[in-house]
Amino acid sequence: MSGVAEMLEEVVASRSLAGAATLVWREGQPAAVATAGRRDLQSRQPVERDTIFRIASMTKPVTTVAALTLLEEGRFALADPIADVVPELAHMRVLRDPEGPLDASDPAARPITFGDLLTHASGLTYGEFHRGPIAEALAAQLGPTIDNALGVDEWLRRLGQLPLIDQPGAGFHYGLSTDVLGFVIARLDGLPLGEALRRRVFEPLGMRDTGFTVPSANRDRRAGLCGFDDDGKLTALAATPGAHALAERPADMTFESGGQGLWSTLDDYLAFARLFIGAGSVDHVRVLRPETFALMTTNQLTPAQRAAARMFMRPIFATGHGYGMGVAVVTDPAQADPMRGRGHVGTVGWPGAYGGWWQADPGDRSVLIFLSHNMVELSQMRQGIGLDVWQAIAGFHAIASKITKDAAAPTTSTTITT
Repeated sequence: MSGVAEMLEEVVASRSLAGAATLVWREGQPAAVATAGRRDLQSRQPVERDTIFRIASMTKPVTTVAALTLLEEGRFALADPIADVVPELAHMRVLRDPEGPLDASDPAARPITFGDLLTHASGLTYGEFHRGPIAEALAAQLGPTIDNALGVDEWLRRLGQLPLIDQPGAGFHYGLSTDVLGFVIARLDGLPLGEALRRRVFEPLGMRDTGFTVPSANRDRRAGLCGFDDDGKLTALAATPGAHALAERPADMTFESGGQGLWSTLDDYLAFARLFIGAGSVDHVRVLRPETFALMTTNQLTPAQRAAARMFMRPIFATGHGYGMGVAVVTDPAQADPMRGRGHVGTVGWPGAYGGWWQADPGDRSVLIFLSHNMVELSQMRQGIGLDVWQAIAGFHAIASKITKDAAAPTTSTTITT
């Protein structure tokens, strides 16, 4: 037993989490894997190593890597306007006050660039982060961010009619930038985004269980949507918070969210995360050139932009972090927050809203991954419901960090169901 298994058992037994799967990997050593609880509250099937989870914003680094392969091919430059590919966003306006009336806006001082999308400096946002008119407008005009009945062209047309919350390039605003980046990839490749990701990332890395849908043959391994009722009791859900994703995606749906739409497994995401140990390559398969990898994993924000970055009115980056392209980057290990990754300088990661988390530390060549389905409405979060998953991740990080320091750490594979 690694210590991780016991910690997960306690969390599951307390009914704070339905189940979780974790992995600790260090180059030259076997993975330590611990799973606990149920992947589906209705069927009561256990979480296993190959359980397929929605990974939410852990999708963003994957989409970013695919985009950077196009950069290497000379398909765009960072300073190029994205309107070359998405003319729907050629004439953007900017709110004078992010929470102010939609008609109080000015023309954007310059076009949104590819570099802006890659660093969340486009001025695009998520409606849930706001209480002003832009929140209602984004929800009403664009609809769900994952399982959306709109076609991509119509979604982009509607997005282009809404104002930005900041001037392009001015600051870091977490939001729809990576979704737009995904649609840019699709248009440049002339393929659905899922197919472009398969060719550029999944197939080279051997990621067999990652995609925007789960094939029917693998649905028995799929984790059911799980959240909480208003009393904080675990319950199966028919849709994710905000109805952004459905328990069953319609077969004719074409919208694919490069920001939060993927399903994946421990071992698939390990194959991806190892890119950040191998400077863009895994087992002699190179996906990114070293210089592109360095660009992605180097802080791109100014000190002022880092200080001003907010999510739910709270600072996103501790003093120990910056943001590269698609990933947070540790700049000061002593000050780093585990939720954004804590390790040696250069450690990267990015969590997912549904209870997923990972980091890759090139300093000790380790990867840590935590996957779960912990889907919480914003109103519930304000009451403190569903927040224990982040304590579980912090506990996992603390235990796993000790494991990676021991070069002789034994293989551990444990399954606990309650």
